[in-house]
Amino acid sequence: MSKPIRILWTDDEIDLLKPYILFLEEKGYEVSTASNGEEALDLVAAESYNLIFLDENMPGLSGLETLERIKNISPSVPVIMITKSEEEDIMDEAIGSKIADYLIKPVNPKQILLTIKKHIDTRRLVTRKTTSAYQVQFSQIGSLINTANSFDDWVNIYKKLVFWEQELEVSDETGMNQVLSMQWSEANSEFTRFIKKNYRNWFRGEDTDRPVLSPQVFAKAVFPLLEKGKVAVLVIDNLRYDQWKLIEQEINDLFRVEEEIIFCSILPTATQYARNAMFAGLMPAEIKKLMPEYWIEEEDEESKNLFESELLRTQLQRKGIRNSMHYEKINNQKQGKRIVDSFSDLLNYDLNVLVYNFVDMLSHARTEMDVIKELAYDDRTYRALTLTWFNNSYLLDLIRLLSENNVQLVLTTDHGAVRVQHPVKVVGDRKTSANLRYKQGRNLSFQSKEVFEISNPGDVHLPQTNVSTSYIFAGGNDYMVYPNNYNHFVNYYRNTFQHGGISLEEMIIPCAVMSPR
Repeated sequence: MSKPIRILWTDDEIDLLKPYILFLEEKGYEVSTASNGEEALDLVAAESYNLIFLDENMPGLSGLETLERIKNISPSVPVIMITKSEEEDIMDEAIGSKIADYLIKPVNPKQILLTIKKHIDTRRLVTRKTTSAYQVQFSQIGSLINTANSFDDWVNIYKKLVFWEQELEVSDETGMNQVLSMQWSEANSEFTRFIKKNYRNWFRGEDTDRPVLSPQVFAKAVFPLLEKGKVAVLVIDNLRYDQWKLIEQEINDLFRVEEEIIFCSILPTATQYARNAMFAGLMPAEIKKLMPEYWIEEEDEESKNLFESELLRTQLQRKGIRNSMHYEKINNQKQGKRIVDSFSDLLNYDLNVLVYNFVDMLSHARTEMDVIKELAYDDRTYRALTLTWFNNSYLLDLIRLLSENNVQLVLTTDHGAVRVQHPVKVVGDRKTSANLRYKQGRNLSFQSKEVFEISNPGDVHLPQTNVSTSYIFAGGNDYMVYPNNYNHFVNYYRNTFQHGGISLEEMIIPCAVMSPR
């Protein structure tokens, strides 16, 4: 049984308000009363209240003086000022002192009740309505999961799951959040089956429903805009669709989304493959064949994305695009500030492509640093931490400048990440790649039916280091662990955010095409 809402009502004519107090008590509220400011302060110091009604005009301590002292004792409790006066200076002072609301005398019981619901019951009422709405949608989403047979179907399902996840975040109904979590798992399991069944066909020319893939993103979303004016492309590495929806809300007053293109990241959903393919406009095997100097093998220790600028320039040349282009990668706030400080230099180019690595760094840091694990312990807090970074970053300052200078904007990413929970044993040789969501190597063996194996990488345009090279991909929220020191690595990596495999979060990627407001 939930605790009753506790209200303190302070008025020098409190005896005249007895009918109101009885009315509230009949509605289930617990009401304490005070006839002056000093008495109210004693009660606030001794008791905990959910809401305070405070008369503005009282002898002794005035309502405003009492308000100031209440805020020193209990700053978070909402205070509703009740006043006979509508003088502007009094209300300005009250509002400046952070009253939650005010009512003009005479008040009636309905006003009082609505005010309480507005400031105290809103969360409970929203939770109840949201929970009820999701219960209705639950079976409909389940039916969509069972009948999905195209990539567009899965985009629709993913968007619905993200919507309800964010709606239920404010809910105290842990049971309903657990139901949604189970539906996520079911969806990712079925999506893995969908990819295993259809992914090869997308490269055989047999599937007319093939989605937009990583190599086609610039041609689809960016290059056509160059005919209209200057374009900036912001690639936020490892950004998921749910994180993008939060960012979208923050920049809505600066940019209008003209088109939200949802594309499919290629496998592996990792920077070396997905982002290089996006910049090159080619699949990884084609990059290695046509431009071997720009392809770095898995076993090489150097960074796998050293040549993004060169790859993009070759794509522009192949398509006969002669517009001027500038590329830059931003790894920290210092570099982000330099971009903002030298913004006028960017206006010398038709196309600016800027890669921001914070979200990818966040996911890796969360794996390795206990303090980040505490700050981003689940998907909700992972999103919140991303939003906190964005709102305090020079990237937001850059977006403001782009809007002010009438530059078109494309915001996208290369792949997403999924929170892994279930270990899968795999065995490979010494040269097998280290990623937890996919492995490239020889003589790979595994025990899970959820693993997607591509024994002939050429079928999906992936490079081979030798004739016996194959790839395996984890599905859903699985992660691959070697038998050696198995328990240690299982515990170390469980609930970390990883990418490289098959999941809605990793493969269904946002690309927002925007115009300045």
